[in-house]
Amino acid sequence: MVLCNLRSTVFFVKLVAEMRSIELFIDHLLLQRRYSQRTAGIYRESIRDYFDYTAPGPNESAEEYLNVSRIRSFVAESLKSGIAPRTVNLKLSALSSYCNFLYKRGELKTNPVKKIRRPKEPKKIPGFYTTSAMDSFFKKEREEDDIFELRDKMLVYVLYATGMRRAEIVNLTQQGWDSTRLIFRVLGKGDKVREIPVPEPLARDFSQYLVKLKEFYGELPQNRVFLTDNGQPMYLSFVNKVVRRELSGIEGFSGKKSPHMLRHTFATHLLNNGADLNSIKEVLGHSSLAATQIYTHNSFEQLRKVFLTAHPRAKKGG
Repeated sequence: MVLCNLRSTVFFVKLVAEMRSIELFIDHLLLQRRYSQRTAGIYRESIRDYFDYTAPGPNESAEEYLNVSRIRSFVAESLKSGIAPRTVNLKLSALSSYCNFLYKRGELKTNPVKKIRRPKEPKKIPGFYTTSAMDSFFKKEREEDDIFELRDKMLVYVLYATGMRRAEIVNLTQQGWDSTRLIFRVLGKGDKVREIPVPEPLARDFSQYLVKLKEFYGELPQNRVFLTDNGQPMYLSFVNKVVRRELSGIEGFSGKKSPHMLRHTFATHLLNNGADLNSIKEVLGHSSLAATQIYTHNSFEQLRKVFLTAHPRAKKGG
């Protein structure tokens, strides 16, 4: 009985130590790597999923419960249970970052995740809205004196005309708008600052929006240019809500309505109108050209539709 209690105590101490190690890692992501709370939360959940699966013994070291064999088994079981390859790869990325953290602390000799073959993900062509659908959005009747309607229109307008991410637009400040050079200066992933050129019509409308915003609120909290109905800095889910509401009921927006779809639309429309991939990569803030190349599939689909409707040998079965 005493031995049983001793083992339970050792296991509890071990479990507390593991949880402490994970939280130290999460603090590292938030404070040193400047990850968002949402991303850090996804990493925490992914690592805990692995710990729940592998159930480390009370006397096992990190080298023993973080090994290639167990991680492969975790991947196989995850796929078998119906978890999508993309989600499994996300969990592996989180686990790999955690192993790197332990390696630097001297608790692992190598990162075992590097020896794991990642599940192959099916290629997914990003969806986008047509130019006619976006034209319909801009023709939508609004009460121009209503600051909230003006804000909602401007939010969608900026997302579509710049390709900003949600986190970038909620953190956009007055200082991020350069009315002389007609650019937005945004803080992207990895704390990288980039400049996005702004079309003249948007520049004009955005400057007018700022004037009305200051007239309505006076002081802008944290100098943010997009605020909630209560005058507080906008948050991510609020952006989702505005986009869904603005695009609902308009012809051409029957599918998913999201800020990221507007980002896809921005990139696809640029490519279809002659912009080169490197320029689109820089504006989107992609770290590699491979991430931008997914939009070439959309461009090809556009070309295919034109061919099937225009080429004489493609009509009526050839």
